[in-house]
Amino acid sequence: MLLAIDTATSAVTAAVHDGTRTLASESVPDARRHAETLTPTIDSVMAHAGLTPQDLDAVAVGVGPGPFTGLRVGIVTATTLGLALGIPVHAVCSLDAIAHQIATQAGYGEHGEFLVATDARRKEVYWARYTVRSGAVKRHGEPAVSVPAELDPAVRALPAAGRGPLLYPAEFGPVVPVADVDAGALAGLVVHRLEHGGELLPPTPLYLRQPDAQPSARQKSVLP
Repeated sequence: MLLAIDTATSAVTAAVHDGTRTLASESVPDARRHAETLTPTIDSVMAHAGLTPQDLDAVAVGVGPGPFTGLRVGIVTATTLGLALGIPVHAVCSLDAIAHQIATQAGYGEHGEFLVATDARRKEVYWARYTVRSGAVKRHGEPAVSVPAELDPAVRALPAAGRGPLLYPAEFGPVVPVADVDAGALAGLVVHRLEHGGELLPPTPLYLRQPDAQPSARQKSVLP
């Protein structure tokens, strides 16, 4: 049994997968309360699947890119569960999970090229370009962070999924109706890569840029 979680986008999402199908899945749109929402969401899907933590064989987690605080919640939770239960933690790029969902559920199974662009805040998006051929998804290059208007016009004209085209409709092409990561799709992607080979990452945040909060270079004296 595989528990999959992701907190890289505006939805907190968790799912249980038995290696063949998703047994239970739940997503809660809440861009500001990842820490408060994730544990109840995990408890809910585990209860719906009739499982206890001891039934799990592995944990899967999306490692972003995503905003700093929310992204860390999912990765720390997955790592803690893996250590506590003595099971492996498999990680994937969260944009790849959205692309996998599109390829399997949104009519791109035979062919198609599209963009995944998620909210990076600061009026920017995290993005990557994908091609689907016979159900297999290929990402072109590494994920990046950009101001939407600075993307190549040919890239911006592609059908686009994620919150990016919803936040900046004038900058993107046709909207693909997949806004956030779905943990069921993430679990399916991890199972596929475990069975057929593919990139599995360490559970380390994929930030792409430095955080807003920086430590002060000047040490403040504690003496009067």
